[in-house]
Amino acid sequence: MGAAHVLELDEAAAEATGCGGDYPAQRLRSATRVSAGVRSASVECVAEEVPVALVYNGISHAVMLATPADLEDFGTGFSLAEGIVARAAEIHDIDTVSHTNGIEVRMQVSNRAFEALKARRRSLAGRTGCGLCGVDSLGQVAREVARVSARPRVDDLAIHRAFAALGESQALHALTGSVHAAGWATSDGTLAAVREDVGRHNALDKLIGAILRAGIDPAQGFAVVTSRASYEMVLKLASVGGGLLAAISAPTGLAIDLATRTGVTLCGFVRDGRMAIYTESRASSPT
Repeated sequence: MGAAHVLELDEAAAEATGCGGDYPAQRLRSATRVSAGVRSASVECVAEEVPVALVYNGISHAVMLATPADLEDFGTGFSLAEGIVARAAEIHDIDTVSHTNGIEVRMQVSNRAFEALKARRRSLAGRTGCGLCGVDSLGQVAREVARVSARPRVDDLAIHRAFAALGESQALHALTGSVHAAGWATSDGTLAAVREDVGRHNALDKLIGAILRAGIDPAQGFAVVTSRASYEMVLKLASVGGGLLAAISAPTGLAIDLATRTGVTLCGFVRDGRMAIYTESRASSPT
């Protein structure tokens, strides 16, 4: 998506661009630029990532490395996309607490959700994980998700329109050149929300949390991401009823298989007026 801008800024300018505070999303770092064999000192804005613990009713469930911004959206989206809560209303309270070694996102969830989470944690005790969050065996990788009922009325031009707007809406990426973005668009391609993070999954979790906290129905629109479309990305969107995922890069084979089973329209290589459609459940014909 392009190299980071060289920022010849002092500390006052750093504050103006948001590069300040205990856990800013970006900081100024010294670097050496090399061009045509000539070295020069520079000061550049670099994206930060910090450990973020997701805590439910006082129990830490997972620690993720994430960009320290929009963390209440992150906690909400993660909880829904991972099936910890069935709906946003099951999160009764959410707050963030900073520590010297990271940030806690503290959530109070319903008794039903907490009992289910404790049962999941008991099943994880003493076992070796397989690399997916909350999964303790290979048999649990293919978590069943209901087939989505959403049939977004979205044409090809709307998808390209959303990507064009997304490219202009990545404030943190414009400063650092090192973060992913996920955007939510209405059926005509108008962006309604954008979230950024060093992790592509985190960006999508933040986006899911943002739209659901804003009362936006995931069935009424589509998601665009500046990354590949992995299995977990499709899983997260399908888990909340989203019907279309468009990515700037390729999907994986497992992602295509899941999109087929769940009825998610999956588009990849969306750039320069082109795309590849791997699965399609759109209500209207592409134009």
